[in-house]
Amino acid sequence: MTGASSSGTAGELPRPEELVVRRLGEATIASPLRGDDKFVGDDTRIFVAGATDEGGRGSRETAPSFEAAGPRDKLFFEPREVSCGIVTCGGLCPGVNDVIRSLVLTANHRYGIDRVVGFRYGFAGLAADKLAEPVLLDLDDVKDAHRHGGTMLGTSRGPQETAEMLDTLSAWQVDILFCIGGDGTLRGAAAIAGEIASRGLPISVIGIPKTIDNDLLWSQRSFGFMTAVEAAGTVVDAAHTEATGTYNGIGLVKLMGRYSGSIAAQATLASGDVNFCLVPEVPFTFEGPGGLLDLLEQRIAERQHALVVAAEGAGQDLFDNGVDPGRDRSGNLKLRDVGLLLKERITAHFETRGIRTDLKYIDPSYTIRAQPANSMDSGFCLILGQHAVHAAMAGRTAMMVGFWNHAFTHVPLELVGRGRKQLDPHEEVWQRVLDATGQPHRMVGKQNA
Repeated sequence: MTGASSSGTAGELPRPEELVVRRLGEATIASPLRGDDKFVGDDTRIFVAGATDEGGRGSRETAPSFEAAGPRDKLFFEPREVSCGIVTCGGLCPGVNDVIRSLVLTANHRYGIDRVVGFRYGFAGLAADKLAEPVLLDLDDVKDAHRHGGTMLGTSRGPQETAEMLDTLSAWQVDILFCIGGDGTLRGAAAIAGEIASRGLPISVIGIPKTIDNDLLWSQRSFGFMTAVEAAGTVVDAAHTEATGTYNGIGLVKLMGRYSGSIAAQATLASGDVNFCLVPEVPFTFEGPGGLLDLLEQRIAERQHALVVAAEGAGQDLFDNGVDPGRDRSGNLKLRDVGLLLKERITAHFETRGIRTDLKYIDPSYTIRAQPANSMDSGFCLILGQHAVHAAMAGRTAMMVGFWNHAFTHVPLELVGRGRKQLDPHEEVWQRVLDATGQPHRMVGKQNA
């Protein structure tokens, strides 16, 4: 199952047995959380489908459902004896420091855990030849972390030897490892959990989904996405101002989105001024009647300005497929620069036609990635960290904290790597984009159709 809709499903719904979250053992220790705390029962479930009969998957008792996140009244770990570890991997994303801070605060304030180890520079910090020694994190270290972008622990890409990483965890006497990252990170976390199980060790591995593109399965929202859309909106508005300030002005903005055009789509909807939104899920061509260049020329003739927003993964099929772009350290296929391609083709088209234009191209990717989280994302990160600690203390492992049907959930890591969440051209979000831009459903020139 490789495809996924904007709602986050990949093919058929998972079977109930695939939604069972692994446990290290029986939870027998009374939680120190008392008083006004509301414990979540292990039988509290969040349905995968929006309704119990959706997809013909049966009654409330048999329909696939996620385990609900939240504090349990019985713990697997004795809080006073626990040592936690945190690692952050992959590209920068608004909110990483907020999650780190939440993990430290929750572990300390709620469970009395005073030993939290931060592993530096991603999984490379767990390798035998680590780039830097781990650091101990206390409340003073994280008190202002949420006010800054980036990651206070550093990050890296690329796989490491699983056995070596587990050796490092054992050497630092880590009982719980929190992995903050995207699909590659969560695959690595699953591999670590598998090695732990093969050695029969009582170490919990909890994933916290980080993807600025909002393309992870089984979580309708990921942190950093709302900050990215807000920051992208400022850039899109600036491009529109530039376009309308000159005769035949064209604003061109490239935004994040390797495989999913969610940021480009939401920034387009927030703007209301975008004329063409290009995303990986919807092919387009340059040439021919009805192709992008033809439609852009019509727009310029009618209104003397235009605004184009493109996700970085759009139009990859328009490059010379005989050239191997290579792969990054995580094994992902490197993307060709669609922004520069659009700039070159648009400029050449109007020059050939003898039409005067003034194109401004903006690529704000790294500026947006390094932003501190906005208030909505910051609060979301706080809750993710809290639920991650609650899950780990109750003995859950090999799972991710998800957000599904507007509730926080426990998602087995095996499910996350089965596909990627993408826009569905036939669903509501993309239809709204078409309504907002006025662009046709297909921008494929007739000679290419």
